Amino acid sequence: MDNNVNLNEVSRISSGTSFKGEITCTGDIRVDGKFDGTLNSKGRLVAGEKAVINGDVICQNVDFSGRMDKGTFYVADTLTLKGGCSVTGDLRYKRLQVDLDAKITGTLSVLKDNEFAKAAEKPIEKAEKSDDTGKEE
Repeated sequence: MDNNVNLNEVSRISSGTSFKGEITCTGDIRVDGKFDGTLNSKGRLVAGEKAVINGDVICQNVDFSGRMDKGTFYVADTLTLKGGCSVTGDLRYKRLQVDLDAKITGTLSVLKDNEFAKAAEKPIEKAEKSDDTGKEE
């Protein structure tokens, strides 16, 4: 089995698309639509100017140009807030880059050594437990 990931593959939530739930991906993801839930990526999240994200975002790197009305970023490496973005929530990161005209309301803090690993495990554990229930509605 080939363990190499094609770096050119990017998951997308396009403009005009609304998604609620959990996303776990091994590569990069781009959001231009609306996402509510938990997004866990081992790659980079790029959120475009029209993106609206609410919930927990757990990624290696984030380039954010959109809007977050409530939520938490857990970024293992660099969180970049682009000019014109609007973020309300908790931002936890290793490094932070903020462009002029980025609007931030919330708590900013550098990640502790084990904090990212704990955040990254939660959605996976939750998804595995819900798969075992066998419940259908």
